[in-house]
Amino acid sequence: MNRYEAKLKDFMTARHIRAEQLIFTQSCHSVQEAASAAGASPEDFVKNICLVSGEGNLIVAIVKGEDSASRSRVGKALREDPPRTATADEILEKTGFPCGGVPSFGYCATFLVDPKVLEKEIVYTGGGSPCSLVRIASRELIRSNNATIIRIRR
Repeated sequence: MNRYEAKLKDFMTARHIRAEQLIFTQSCHSVQEAASAAGASPEDFVKNICLVSGEGNLIVAIVKGEDSASRSRVGKALREDPPRTATADEILEKTGFPCGGVPSFGYCATFLVDPKVLEKEIVYTGGGSPCSLVRIASRELIRSNNATIIRIRR
């Protein structure tokens, strides 16, 4: 377990988040790689799209693995200009986790979850590193990050 995976595990334990952290030897960076590693369907995954507001605040748009987030819908939901996509350096700085392993909780951000995510009882999200995942109930995911549920997919 690397330091990012351990950091997430400690957060989950301290906050009593009911989820399972899965660590693999292969990459889980893309939805296809993650599905292969976990032996699950790509439809079971969520993506955490890290965006930055005009004021420099982190926004995480969580959508199903097959969907993409609409920056204009995110902006409208927050009543501000559409945010820009965060760089890999910004993602590490603002979340504390590397790009490709960012979880759906565990750091300070505005979390927006597309309602389609709730169509699945159990979902997989980033596990802290590009080789790890978290298996979590979609309702527990919402509880863990205090997300706003609003349509943000394209």
